[in-house]
Amino acid sequence: MVTKVQKWGNSLGLRIPKSFAEQADITDGSHVAISLQDGDLLIHSVENRKIDLGALLKKVNKNNIHEEIETGDAVGNETW
Repeated sequence: MVTKVQKWGNSLGLRIPKSFAEQADITDGSHVAISLQDGDLLIHSVENRKIDLGALLKKVNKNNIHEEIETGDAVGNETW
């Protein structure tokens, strides 16, 4: 299929035909990875992951937690 690249602000935009989007499971708001391979533009759908704070915190352990970080004296209305 041949399609047209169009200016979108300072960037360029490309419309994805509905049939292609459906087959790639891409919908409005989906995330895609864009890369170049031998001068060809490749677009891959990526899983839309929701970040779960609880799941992230479960990965913290004594081997990867850091010490407190000194940020200096309060400047303004901070309260410690």
